[in-house]
Amino acid sequence: MTKSAADVSVRPPRKRRSTYTLAPLVLIAANVVLFALFFVWPAVIGLVYSFTNYTGVGAFQFIGLDNYHNLFGDSTFYDALTRTLLYAVLFVPLNFALSLLAANLVVSKNAKGASVARVIFFIPWLLSPIVVGVLWRWLFGENFGLVNYVIEKFGGSAVPWQSNADLSLLVVVFAASWAWTGFSMLLFIAAIKNVPVSYYEAASLDGAGPWRQFISITLPSIAPTSFIVILLNTINAMKEYPVFVSLNNGGPGTSNNLLVQYIYQTGFQRGQIGYASAASFVLMLILMAVAIIQLIVNRRVENR
Repeated sequence: MTKSAADVSVRPPRKRRSTYTLAPLVLIAANVVLFALFFVWPAVIGLVYSFTNYTGVGAFQFIGLDNYHNLFGDSTFYDALTRTLLYAVLFVPLNFALSLLAANLVVSKNAKGASVARVIFFIPWLLSPIVVGVLWRWLFGENFGLVNYVIEKFGGSAVPWQSNADLSLLVVVFAASWAWTGFSMLLFIAAIKNVPVSYYEAASLDGAGPWRQFISITLPSIAPTSFIVILLNTINAMKEYPVFVSLNNGGPGTSNNLLVQYIYQTGFQRGQIGYASAASFVLMLILMAVAIIQLIVNRRVENR
């Protein structure tokens, strides 16, 4: 009787334990299969193509490092890379500042209509990048844009938003920052709300004002989230494509062609799949280097 009672008491936990172990493994396995199918396998194929003269049809031949050698001697590639880096340098700080400002305004105790403000700030992120580009092209068109119409109504002259390469790039920076502010804002809201209120209460007793509290308490406390926001925005900026295409199509001319546009035009319009694959892996290495550098800097800051 004692053994049977012991067996009965032991068996159910074993079943539950096996169930709790099996379910996560099944879910993880499904994700691993999807990741391997849609990320690892295409990456392997792209890496193989980067060492070939594949054109998208027919057979191909292995040509070694010729694609990479030609790529690093291509001035058009360097122009696209330089413009991509410039876009990232402009976009990342602007989006960081706007989203952090919006998050602080929304979580402020003195803010009214915070719930409505969150929805308004978040709506642009829900829009398709194509819609965002078309909307901002309508606002900043030279001949039909709303902004130039208002400027001319007040006696000014039309601004060459599309024919000037630098102004055209700035318009895309503002459009992308506007579209991504909502997503980064949500991350900052969650981080700010996790900061203990006692920190602010103690700082208030010591006579610290709102700005001092923000610099000494808020920013250090949300440093991990700031790292994530900067990393995600940097990666997003380095592979930006649809906003540029729908807003100015890389114009005027090809002055604002980014690296992803260069890869698309080389691979799909010119049929140089192998050469475009080499450019894709250079972009991947750049993104990996950026992520590693940011990770090292973040760890050093946390260890101080």
